[in-house]
Amino acid sequence: MMKKLQLLIVVAILFVSIDMRADDIIMNSNLNLYNPDVRKCLLDASKKEGWELKSVYLNSKKELVMIFDKGDTKKVYKTK
Repeated sequence: MMKKLQLLIVVAILFVSIDMRADDIIMNSNLNLYNPDVRKCLLDASKKEGWELKSVYLNSKKELVMIFDKGDTKKVYKTK
């Protein structure tokens, strides 16, 4: 009985200590980010909607990747 009570307390503490919110990740790969006009429009539109550019890089497949952040949500744009 005592072990069950201890286990219940440990489980309760774990549930309280774990942050249950998951980041929402929105993927979009329909844009040609190599085009400077597309990148500029994406940056302007994202800024107007409150998104902040967090990272720009080339991944291992040589695709351009742009990551935007707004609160708990992330948008990831990569080239086709």
